Amino acid sequence: MRVAIVNDLRMAQEILCKSVALMADASVAWIAADGVEALAACKRDRPDLILMDMVMPVMDGAVATRAIMKECPCPILVVTSTIEGNLSLVYEALSAGAIDAVQTPQIGAGGTITGIDTLNRKARIALASIASAASARPSAVPLTTRAATTARSKCVGSCTPLLAIGSSTGGPHALSVVLRGLTNHATHCTVIVQHIDISYAAGLATWLSGETKKQVRIAVDGDSLQPGLILVAASDDHLVICQGRVHYVREPVDEIYRPSVDALFRSVAGDASLIGAAVLLTGMGRDGADGLRVLRASGWQTLAQDQNTSVVWGMPGAAVALGAAGQVLPLDLIGGAASRAIAAAIAAS
Repeated sequence: MRVAIVNDLRMAQEILCKSVALMADASVAWIAADGVEALAACKRDRPDLILMDMVMPVMDGAVATRAIMKECPCPILVVTSTIEGNLSLVYEALSAGAIDAVQTPQIGAGGTITGIDTLNRKARIALASIASAASARPSAVPLTTRAATTARSKCVGSCTPLLAIGSSTGGPHALSVVLRGLTNHATHCTVIVQHIDISYAAGLATWLSGETKKQVRIAVDGDSLQPGLILVAASDDHLVICQGRVHYVREPVDEIYRPSVDALFRSVAGDASLIGAAVLLTGMGRDGADGLRVLRASGWQTLAQDQNTSVVWGMPGAAVALGAAGQVLPLDLIGGAASRAIAAAIAAS
């Protein structure tokens, strides 16, 4: 794995170089001190992964991420020293196509470097996402949930309206557009799984609240699905729904993504008291595609973002290939379509 480092601080460059050296089968491809240098270097020599700082002279990391993803696409992992201080830049970079964000490793007592394990894990996930997107072929996955075996038009007993959303690369911006487009969000609960480091989940909820003018908060284990609530997964475990409440669970432990969109969607399909719609947005890999197929088979309205408006058409593209998406729409039409689908489900219940 050839890793490029983009950071204007000499100390940070040295720490990241040492961190890369401690990763198995990894080496430093090149170092750039700002976004302009990074873009030029990436055009000359595209690495396997870029570790991108946010606050730099000449061109900051968010602008550099957008430029690189447009001119010479490459997996980018945001690595920054402060979460709260760089919040807007981090989510701008994630919206432009950065895969995830982690905190810069730090030198601890005795000269040891802390935070390497997290950086290494996120780097491996990024590369695994690339490999999954490149090699994935449509494949039938057995529908194992009871709800998936029988399409339903009405729920059993009291119905709980729900909008379930999954997203990854480019997701923060896509989520903000969809949430702004909801015309009836007070009639249902919205639950979101976005692939993002747990350290940034609370910030994502705050950022989405500001962008959409709707109240968005992180999901707490045991939260009930109250109308008007917009909940964002905030754990390294999977967010699932059981008996009208959200829970964090470790299984399945072999999922690359934690939390997994597939885990959320499959749990929704297994609860016959839920009605509504599910949406799969831009993202690398194929997480959520099989779960969306299970939901469609169980009678749910399913929507996927189209290729033209996706930063990466991996996850929604995989869903389309599986026949999991009932509607494939441009980003700006998804919120309204989801609202109509949920209103129809409520009327039919």
